[in-house]
Amino acid sequence: MTKLRRTPERIYLPRGFSFSAVVAGIKASGRPDLALIASSASASAAALFTRNLVVAAPLEVDRASLASSAGHVRAVVVNSGNANCATGRAGRQSCQRVCRHAAQLLGVPAEEVFPSSTGIIGVPFPAEKIVAKLPDLMAARASTKPAALAFAQAIMTTDTRPKIAAQRFRVGAKEVTIFGVAKGAGMIHPQLATMLVYLLTDAAATPRQLQQLLHDACDPTLNSMSIDGDTSTNDTVLLLANGQSGVRVSEARVRHRFSQALGAVCQSLAEQIVSDGEGVQHVIRLFVEQTSTREEALQVAKTIAHSALVKTAWAGADPNWGRILAAVGRCGLPIDPSRVRIFIGNQMVCRDGVAHPFNERRAHESLAQPECDIRVQLRRGKSSVRFLTTDLTAEYVHINADYST
Repeated sequence: MTKLRRTPERIYLPRGFSFSAVVAGIKASGRPDLALIASSASASAAALFTRNLVVAAPLEVDRASLASSAGHVRAVVVNSGNANCATGRAGRQSCQRVCRHAAQLLGVPAEEVFPSSTGIIGVPFPAEKIVAKLPDLMAARASTKPAALAFAQAIMTTDTRPKIAAQRFRVGAKEVTIFGVAKGAGMIHPQLATMLVYLLTDAAATPRQLQQLLHDACDPTLNSMSIDGDTSTNDTVLLLANGQSGVRVSEARVRHRFSQALGAVCQSLAEQIVSDGEGVQHVIRLFVEQTSTREEALQVAKTIAHSALVKTAWAGADPNWGRILAAVGRCGLPIDPSRVRIFIGNQMVCRDGVAHPFNERRAHESLAQPECDIRVQLRRGKSSVRFLTTDLTAEYVHINADYST
């Protein structure tokens, strides 16, 4: 069984990108809370955003700017400690003000500055603090690994560690690099979550090509995990390609290798996010198999993964398979319970909807590990999904009960 990635991987930086982070005084902790990614050339861009109908101001600005710039970005400005959500017209205007000032300092169009925010909802956005620190942020730019790590740390909120992944491959004498950095530990749920993910590459591609590549990479990775079933208001995944390697993804063999590498980066970031979930003690790799369609498998997986009864059983390493079966039964699909099979670790615990003899001690030991595989087979088709999820602990309650205070 391959172990999940829990810590940042080796850093490979693509050509033409620089990073920085400073303290703007947004976080009460006094830690860095303002960060920058800058590209030396205008980069093609593709993005995915939350499906929550309550949307933070930077996402509204991002959508408008991507449309205005025909999908091109020169800089990403991220603040942590304030979500700039439910802040009304003032929040949007403050976000636009930050973009204008950043653009002036960089000498680029304002619509090519991509803002992101993460933190507490409904608190007035401190644009003046950010604007005052933008000159320092620009001056600190560096194309170095320490600068990239500083960026990753500055965007954290309840995360306990930064999340970084990278892939590199050769095309003839040239080299292509994909670098990814993310934050996220709570409000993690498909359709993204309290997740900010930035994917950077020195390959060349059009915004339209990137959008399809991003969708294909996120579907089985960042959109196939859940910590708590909440979908946030600020969720963003951004893919930038500045073309500095001279390698174009339009060629079929390059596109295939690029797609694989991008998927590997997204998978690593997904695993790092889930394993750093708020209060998480056990990560569950949930396999829902033998369904009619992948959408059916996802529906079943989400129902199981969002059940408080199931998740608390996992927290206690309790092999209570009946709670899993009950969740399957209320997933909204015409399931035949008499065909359902459930496995904990390598043991079948439920066969054809009823108990199957198994070693409870071994099942408990499997669930007590930091990672455990659980399989649910519906025996109604050939589709399947691999879904990352977690237990639900008292520590999760403590973290979120105290978050804004």
